[in-house]
Amino acid sequence: MDGILIVNKPSGITSHDVVDFVRRKFNMERVGHAGTLDPMATGVLVMLLGRATKLSNTFTNNDKEYVAKVFFGKKTDTQDAQGKVIEEKNIAALDIEAIKKALDNFKGEIEQIPPMVSAIKYKGKKLYQFARAGKTVVREPRKIRISGIEILDFKFPELTFRVKCSKGTYVRTLCEDIGMSLGVPSHMSGLIRTRSGDFLLEDSKKLDEIHEKDIIPFDSYDRHI
Repeated sequence: MDGILIVNKPSGITSHDVVDFVRRKFNMERVGHAGTLDPMATGVLVMLLGRATKLSNTFTNNDKEYVAKVFFGKKTDTQDAQGKVIEEKNIAALDIEAIKKALDNFKGEIEQIPPMVSAIKYKGKKLYQFARAGKTVVREPRKIRISGIEILDFKFPELTFRVKCSKGTYVRTLCEDIGMSLGVPSHMSGLIRTRSGDFLLEDSKKLDEIHEKDIIPFDSYDRHI
């Protein structure tokens, strides 16, 4: 069985948990995914089955689109709502025009420092392994591209925005950086991946909905090889 399956990952499980689910569902070992989603995140997870696993780099390199929520007033050690609050500040209000201006400054090619809670390797170990041990290492900034960012809703102290970005963009870091640009602590309080390459959220299936008929044939993607 070779092909691509678009899953709507639920919150609370890892991307590898989805891999294990698909392996059991279709009784096969050769299963992978193209682009990790954090446990708290939901949305489009591109699953690759059988020979389609050779397309991993192709799909991983595709641009992504997310709907994210940033909470102003609290900074956490993981940059998201699951972390420990390490900074807190009472904020009377934030001006929507100031927020729009701040978001505009992130458009285009920018540099971003990867979070400690990531799978990037440093001296043979993943960064999150250092983080779990209570250690912090110096990370070099990486170039990413934000091709679009817009406000969808703002109910203080939480902002909902859509972002279109390149591979390697950490939205949790973007949420913290947005707060920093406004002079306030912040963290990511929600994340939905709505697009990965050509695949949209409305094309995805929940885990309890997937069937063999939902697998896009591998031969449909000959042009990517």
